[in-house]
Amino acid sequence: MKKCRFQTGQVHWGYKEDPYNLSFAIRGTNNISFQRSVSTKEPPPSDAVFLPPRRSAANAASLSLLHHHSQPSTPSRLSFTITPDTSKLELDAASAYRCVASVLKKDGQIICIAAVNGLIYTGSEGNIIRVWKMPEFTECGQLKTKTCMAVALQVSSDRVYAAYADCKIRVWRRTWEGVVKHVRIATVPTAGSFVRSYISGKDKMMKHLGPISSLAINASDDILYSASLDKTVKVWRISDFKCIETIQAHPEPINAIALADDGVLYTASDDATIRVWRRNFCSGARPHSLTVTLPTKYSPVKTLALTSDGGVLYGGCSDGYVHYWLKGWFSGQLAYGGALPGHTHAVMCLTSVANYMVSGSADSTGRVWVREPDGLHTCIAVLQGHRGPIRCVSALPEHVSDESADEGCTVCTGSLDGVLKVWRVKNNTSQTREVLTKCS
Repeated sequence: MKKCRFQTGQVHWGYKEDPYNLSFAIRGTNNISFQRSVSTKEPPPSDAVFLPPRRSAANAASLSLLHHHSQPSTPSRLSFTITPDTSKLELDAASAYRCVASVLKKDGQIICIAAVNGLIYTGSEGNIIRVWKMPEFTECGQLKTKTCMAVALQVSSDRVYAAYADCKIRVWRRTWEGVVKHVRIATVPTAGSFVRSYISGKDKMMKHLGPISSLAINASDDILYSASLDKTVKVWRISDFKCIETIQAHPEPINAIALADDGVLYTASDDATIRVWRRNFCSGARPHSLTVTLPTKYSPVKTLALTSDGGVLYGGCSDGYVHYWLKGWFSGQLAYGGALPGHTHAVMCLTSVANYMVSGSADSTGRVWVREPDGLHTCIAVLQGHRGPIRCVSALPEHVSDESADEGCTVCTGSLDGVLKVWRVKNNTSQTREVLTKCS
């Protein structure tokens, strides 16, 4: 199989060069061409690839912060060391993964992905958002617009929110009347509010001045958040889709946001920091206030992910590391936990499900990590097969697509090569640990 070389200098990352054009295209198309193939079904489970686990480099100080629930303070300058794995007792059968499906459509680069209730939504350069049913991985619907390039997706129990390159958000309502149906209900900002704000001279307050990079939903508070490369986060009231606040969040472009169940908002930026915001329910000009700033060793943060309980925050950076912070159960403060190595290029996407964390990188690979009770992370799979940077990733717990009783998860990866892949990852680290205990 021929390998395609990829140079990070050919990806349009920055906002400064062209602040009003969000492009994930690969520059120099005359020099680089991704080899494409038709939709395929991959080899049977007997051809699974086995890899030994790799441990993260969390130090003793980080673990003590987790176990003793002290009130940590994030250092202004992070320092971490990577401990090489020298154990010879690790088993090759500690983990197994296989690509169960690979689909190529004529939609161009796949830019965003979202999952809910056994459905996968994928957005690309084209004007179609495709809907896939799991675990069969069959296409069961399409969301069409006149505008091309969906750059961010977010789904709730009954709605789909998609941000496009024109700095607007389209909203669909999803129904389950025998088959899945979607009805377009709004475009944010709405035409009426846009005209009124223009007349009153507040046009800049209604619409983002730069491409939207990420979305987040707080359904309990009736709020939709949108982050943009214009360095702001806008807060929209879902009931009438009115912009109720504009947060001047960072001095540099914002690449990702994440929202915890308790309403805490996390923003990641090219200024190499993650900022934590809390909503003030009392009346005031600034309903959201900054509570803490987390540095990431001078590396721009490209993506964020939170565990379901909000106990661990992950930040993927352009240096190829995934930094993570642990939330104290008593203090509620975030303590730096360590950095997960492995990627050779920028980390472009992250997702977390159950005790798994999945990362996708510009090095065209994905990594699956298992978070263990002691706070350490074990890399159980390196997903190889894409011929371009992995731009988006989503994961489903084992009960959604479980073919056997083995513990594992299903991972969907979308790449700039235009291919959508589905992977089945099994975790056998518990069996490995038992054997290692007997051998010791």
